[in-house]
Amino acid sequence: MIKKLSILIPAYNEEATITLILNKVLEVELRDKVVKEIIIVNDCSKDKTVDKIEQFISEHPNEDIRLFSQEKNQGKGAAINRAIQECSGDYMIIQDADMEYDPMEYNHLLKPVFMDNADVVYGSRFMGHQPHRILFFWHSIGNKFLTRLSNMMTNLNLTDMETCYKLIRTSIAKEIKIKENRFGIEPEITAKLAKIKRIKIYEVGISYYGRTYEEGKKIGWKDGMRAIWCILKYKFTN
Repeated sequence: MIKKLSILIPAYNEEATITLILNKVLEVELRDKVVKEIIIVNDCSKDKTVDKIEQFISEHPNEDIRLFSQEKNQGKGAAINRAIQECSGDYMIIQDADMEYDPMEYNHLLKPVFMDNADVVYGSRFMGHQPHRILFFWHSIGNKFLTRLSNMMTNLNLTDMETCYKLIRTSIAKEIKIKENRFGIEPEITAKLAKIKRIKIYEVGISYYGRTYEEGKKIGWKDGMRAIWCILKYKFTN
């Protein structure tokens, strides 16, 4: 069913947290002897992100970690697209490098795969009883609005379309032609998954340790406007 999980990490100027998140990923012991593959795509970082990653890889020679670098900064979507093409696991999951999501919850997302052969599992920040850092009211309103609009277009009943944690069967992910280079990738992937016949999509509650802008958060209101456009666009196009 699943023997290998690919963990895809897009990284842009994450020197402060990249080593921390890689350590947390390695600490996770996946259920049923599932092994891990870590695919990191450096999106032309201007800080010491690459140096930190290369040092980490050299200190862990027995771990399956691969680093790829974009020749120019193209955005999160482009980095994820590159990682999808490079990965070889049975399933893949997107892991941001900023410590907002906890890798210890991978096994929660894997449960529907083992229980019902799920094709896709979303990790929702808005369901369940896991801890959530209290931050921006209007961000939460925006996320819920985008999720509701997306649900109207896809006929799904997700609670968190914008979540980073999307566990997807790799064979399906590789067939999706991703066009969005920035945060529009979230509604684009959701819209394209929803069009696949007989696909099994699940959702589980996860924790969320959000960052402020001072701490490095990168998404802004322009990304929200782009998300609205993408929700409408990919309802009618591929």
